[in-house]
Amino acid sequence: MAPVILPDSSIFIGDLREGRDPFARFAPCPDDCEFATCGMVMTEVCRGVRDPDLLRRVRARFEVMVYIPTSNVIWERVTQLSWALDRRGVALPASDLLIATCALHVRAAIFTHDAHFNHIPGLEVIHSLE
Repeated sequence: MAPVILPDSSIFIGDLREGRDPFARFAPCPDDCEFATCGMVMTEVCRGVRDPDLLRRVRARFEVMVYIPTSNVIWERVTQLSWALDRRGVALPASDLLIATCALHVRAAIFTHDAHFNHIPGLEVIHSLE
């Protein structure tokens, strides 16, 4: 199975704010690598895009990524993870917990600028594709 990477919305949003194509960042990844997304990443990214033409292009690029649906199993795992982390004094945004759980579900690494993901047990976090 090819390695799967789920880029967090922080990757997309940072590049878009600086006028760069966030998808160009994926080029250094080996050919057998697959990129995934989930509804929360798509929502966080697309909600901030103001230009309808850019939004259409971003959505078209998301459509060719592996999509991780948020089933009841995912939501139950988010609930368990948030409860366990809260008991340890680690309160993370529910959106990050959902994204992390989607990645864990398909054994994907998270590509992010967000330090929150470093607190998720068993999650592979990467900060560069090179």
